[in-house]
Amino acid sequence: MNISIYIGKRDALKDPAMLSLVAQLQEGGCSVDVLYEGDRLENAPDMLLSVGGDGTFLSASKLVGGRDIPVMGVNTGRLGFLSENRASDVAGAILAGDYTVESRAMLKAETVTANPEIDAWPYALNEFTVHRSGAAMLGVQVSVDGVRLPTYWADGLIVSTSSGSTAYSLSSGGPIVLPESKVLIITPIAPHNLNVRPLVVPDTAEIKLKMDSRDPEVIFTADNRTSSVSADTEITIGVAQFSLKRVRLKKSNFINALTEKLFWGEDVRNND
Repeated sequence: MNISIYIGKRDALKDPAMLSLVAQLQEGGCSVDVLYEGDRLENAPDMLLSVGGDGTFLSASKLVGGRDIPVMGVNTGRLGFLSENRASDVAGAILAGDYTVESRAMLKAETVTANPEIDAWPYALNEFTVHRSGAAMLGVQVSVDGVRLPTYWADGLIVSTSSGSTAYSLSSGGPIVLPESKVLIITPIAPHNLNVRPLVVPDTAEIKLKMDSRDPEVIFTADNRTSSVSADTEITIGVAQFSLKRVRLKKSNFINALTEKLFWGEDVRNND
C-alpha cells in the first residue's frame, strides 16, 4: 500500500507518536512518502494522511485536486472534526483494514466574468463566505434556484456543506447537520435583524449571491483561503461534480465526536 503523509507543520514529524506511526506502516509493508505545505502530489497514493488540524485537512482536500484519493485526518491540532484520529490509532487500523471511506460533498463557485482569485481553485469542502471589507454593513442578495430571498444585512454570509456545519456556520448560529445529509446551509454572519435565520436547502440548489456594499471590494473565503474580490462580482454556488473521499475509522462516529469535542448534550443528569 502506498501512503503519502501531508504535514502542516514540519516539526510534527518529530513527534514520537508520528515517528511510531511511520515505522509501523513501513514494518507492515507500506511505502511512505512525506509532503509539506507547498509540495505537489505528483503520484496517486492509495491513501493520503493529513497530519495537523482541520485547517491542514482542508489544504489536503485541495492537494488531492478532485482525484479519488482517500484522505484520513491525523489530529495534532486543537479541535479536529475532519482530523479526528489520534496517531496511535491510525497504523493498526490501516493495516487491518479497519476503516471505511465516505464521500463528502464539495462546493464550487463560479462568476459571470473571469475572476483569478476564485478561478484558481473554485472549490471548498466546508464553506464559501463573503464578508464586508470595511466598517460598513454588507447587503447580500441571495437567490435559490431563481427564487429571491430577502436581502441579508450583516457582516457577511456563509454557504456551507453538511461537513461545514460544525465549522464557521456553527459559530454563526447555524444548525448542526449530519455529514451524510445532502443539504447546503445559508448562514448570515452577525445579521443586523432579529428575524433573520439560517436556511437549509437541498444540495441540488443553485445559490446566487450579489453584494450591496459601500466598499469597492468584499472579502471572499473558500475554506481556509482568503482573497478580495470586486463588490459587483456575482457568485454562483453549487455542489461540485466530484466529492472528497474521507477515511473514517470504524470505531468513530459523528455523534461521539460532537460529544467529545463540543460537549454536546452534556448534562449533570445524564449518567450514561
